[in-house]
Amino acid sequence: MADVKIAYGSSSALTITLASLSSDSSLLAGRESDAVDNTSNKYLDYLLAGKITTGTSPTAAKRIEVWVVGLMEDSTYPDVFDGTDSAETATSRDILAACGRCVAAMQIDATSNRTYWFGPVSVANAFGGALPKKFVVFVVHDTAVALHATGSNHAVHVTPVYNTVA
Repeated sequence: MADVKIAYGSSSALTITLASLSSDSSLLAGRESDAVDNTSNKYLDYLLAGKITTGTSPTAAKRIEVWVVGLMEDSTYPDVFDGTDSAETATSRDILAACGRCVAAMQIDATSNRTYWFGPVSVANAFGGALPKKFVVFVVHDTAVALHATGSNHAVHVTPVYNTVA
């Protein structure tokens, strides 16, 4: 009898430029990653994890949010998303909540240059158990200051998940 087990591929860093990302009190203006394309590998899931570092003198009780937005059909992302590492401003919180899934919301304190870790979280689980063909990560924050200016103080990684039969 076959024995089906979970297996993991090699983690990879997403391209998303978070250094000096400006704060937005409405949590709409943020940064989108390059797309994760699952059309050829057909993984069952991706685990999403990372770290984001605040800048100098953030305001306590604010937050950093990490969203995942999936491809709507074969080639169209919803709202302002386009599958490239770029600054984006979602049309409204309602539209963002309808087309994206918030996978991490980190409440921050007033400590300068603090690193906030998130994940790993299942991307498939965020979409009801099935991955979209392609997806992007969208990061917004309302810390009242720009995120840390050093790129290496931020990272977002995906780890593919699949089944193996022994």
